[in-house]
Order: sequence, then structure tokens, then C-alpha cells
Amino acid sequence: MVEFQNKTKLRVRYGETDQMGIVHHSEYINYLEIARIEYLRIRGMSYQELENQGYGLPVVSIDIDYKKPAKYDDELTLFTSLIETGRCKLLFETVIKNKEGDLVCRAKVTLVCVKLNLFKPTALPDFLLSLIQ
Repeated sequence: MVEFQNKTKLRVRYGETDQMGIVHHSEYINYLEIARIEYLRIRGMSYQELENQGYGLPVVSIDIDYKKPAKYDDELTLFTSLIETGRCKLLFETVIKNKEGDLVCRAKVTLVCVKLNLFKPTALPDFLLSLIQ
């Protein structure tokens, strides 16, 4: 299903690193969220607009395979693709590379669509499907 790949750039900030100047493993979760939000934004919808429509996409699973450490002030590029959709599920894959093109990590994130007023899984709304398909 990988038809569209979004590219997001970011620079590692000092506060995202540990005492050794290496990005703390927990920060990658924030990077993945930035990549997914930008994926939606470039397709024509902000996450805020999705919430305004009464929907949310909470994360239910994250699988990260770390390959090479990123360090303070590194410029990273996040390549994000939607690789699977289900009735109420989205599966994103993000590959993060450093400026030299080295693989820093690869991650898969599963999200489930919920109606915010009930917070129970629901079918992906048509307006969202039309943006991502």
C-alpha cells in the first residue's frame, strides 16, 4: 500500500539527549508522532481538525528497531509511509536517517480510530479515508 511517503526533517535538541549526548530512546516516540502529524498535514488535514470532527487516533502499538545512535545537533530525516489500513486501524512505518544517509532506526506504529466522546474503536471516517487512500 505504500503509495505516498512523507519526508520530515528535524534537528536533535540538547534536551532530547542523555549525558553522553545521544538521543534518549524515549525521544524517538516524539519524533514518530511529529512524522505522523506532518503526514496528515501534508495530505490536507491537521490533527486538530481531526479532533474537531470528534475523532482521535491513539497509539496502540510501537515497534522500534534502533540501528545507530543520533546525537545532539544531528539533522534527521523521517520518511513516513502508511503501510496498512483496516476498518479502524492505521499502520505507519517510519525510517529515520541521519544527514549522511545512515539508518538510525525503523519503526512501526499502530493507531486505532476512536470517537472521542466514547473513546471506543470506530470505523475510520470517510473524510479521513479519502485523504489517505
